[in-house]
Amino acid sequence: QVQLVESGGGLVQYGGSLRLTCLVSGRDFKSYEIGWFRQAPGKEREFVGAIIWKDLLPYYASAVNGRFTISRDNANNTVDLRMNDLRPEDTAVYYCAAGTLKYWNFGAAGDPNNYNYWGQGTQVTVSS
Repeated sequence: QVQLVESGGGLVQYGGSLRLTCLVSGRDFKSYEIGWFRQAPGKEREFVGAIIWKDLLPYYASAVNGRFTISRDNANNTVDLRMNDLRPEDTAVYYCAAGTLKYWNFGAAGDPNNYNYWGQGTQVTVSS
C-alpha cells in the first residue's frame, strides 16, 4: 500500500511563490512515477507535471511550464512542486499521485487514470 500526503498549500499574492511537498510512504518509492494534478472549483482535474525516478526531465503542462518545477528526493521519499510567478488562475486543490506507467511520455504522464494512489490534496489560493 502506498500513501501520499501533500503539504505546503496556502494563500499567496499574485506573483508570489509556494512550495508543495508530497511525502510518499510505502514500499518501492523509486518504482513509482509521481504526478501533480490540480482541480479548481467547477472544473475537471488537470495535469500539472510529473516526474520519473530515473534521471530524466519532468513533464509539465503548458500552463505552468517555465513557472513550476518538480524535483524528487528518493532518499527521503518526497517530491516537491515549486511554484513561482503564481497567478489567480493557479488557484486550485493540488494533488500528488503515484503510479507505475508502462511508457514514460507526456501523454501517459498526464493521464490521471495511470495513477493508482492519490493524496488528499492541499489548497492553493492566489489573490489578485
